[in-house]
Amino acid sequence: MNRIDRLTAILTHLQSKRLVKAQQIADRFDISLRTVYRDVKALEEAGVPIIGEAGSGYSLVEGYRLPPVMFTEDEAMAFVVAEKMVEKLTDKESAAHFKSAMYKIRSVLRSGEKEIYEQVETHIEIRKKANTLQQANRPKTIPTILSGVVNKVVLIMEYQAMGKEVASERKIEPVGIYYFYDQWYMIAYCRLRNAYRTFRIDRIISLRELEEKFEDKHPSLQAYLKELENKKELTKIVVEVDKSVAPYLNQSKYEYGLVYEADVADKVEMTFMLPYEDDFMRWYFMFAEYADIQSPDHLKDKVIQKMQEKWERLKKSTSLLT
Repeated sequence: MNRIDRLTAILTHLQSKRLVKAQQIADRFDISLRTVYRDVKALEEAGVPIIGEAGSGYSLVEGYRLPPVMFTEDEAMAFVVAEKMVEKLTDKESAAHFKSAMYKIRSVLRSGEKEIYEQVETHIEIRKKANTLQQANRPKTIPTILSGVVNKVVLIMEYQAMGKEVASERKIEPVGIYYFYDQWYMIAYCRLRNAYRTFRIDRIISLRELEEKFEDKHPSLQAYLKELENKKELTKIVVEVDKSVAPYLNQSKYEYGLVYEADVADKVEMTFMLPYEDDFMRWYFMFAEYADIQSPDHLKDKVIQKMQEKWERLKKSTSLLT
């Protein structure tokens, strides 16, 4: 990137945030701090009203804005990819808000950029299983959670935990959300358990804000997840899968921590190393009829227990029908 392009990009970066550290600019453009200081000084000399100084961070005077920026062809195509992903992978409210924002972005595109956008739009598709967060009867979840995070507002929700027949009502202090293995999760401080808990967002039956605020004492989502990962030890799981079924596991087996596989008679022995046993167990149930867990024993016991619970629920529902 030449200096003129970099100065323009730095100015756009300054407009995108309330405060920008010099190190953030250096990291983004792969330049030294000394070069950052020279570039910021050049912008100031060109008449850009920048507040701040080296060491503390920079911001623009409130109200200062450039005319609509011009996008490159690659940036215009990236917008299409982002819109497709948000449309398919988030809840209906977030998808609607993003689409509204994209109309505003598209309104400032040049004619050539609009043509690129429209051409590429029909050549990208996100295919996935049905997203329950898109159902019309679902509560407003992701925007409510994020609003709670930003405004430090206590939320109250009705939550259906896995394996529980009765939903529970909980007051929570939200920390953040993340996407993992095709599901959205929320980290929150649960006042019912007096501890941090992970909740699957699609299991939230109802969710709303209370008029109560909470103290800004929680870690960031990134810090909490990093600490959680550091505490977790990897579990070695060995599974024997029928050879007729093994090819259909393809890419998913690597997502669940496959480290080794070998042929054993008419089976394929797969060895996994991962920190989340429950997630693995849910994936295993998709093909459990054609696979056997060899180790560890405690995971085999958990699988048997879940199957017995499922069998009891099935018998109960059958008896009600008769």
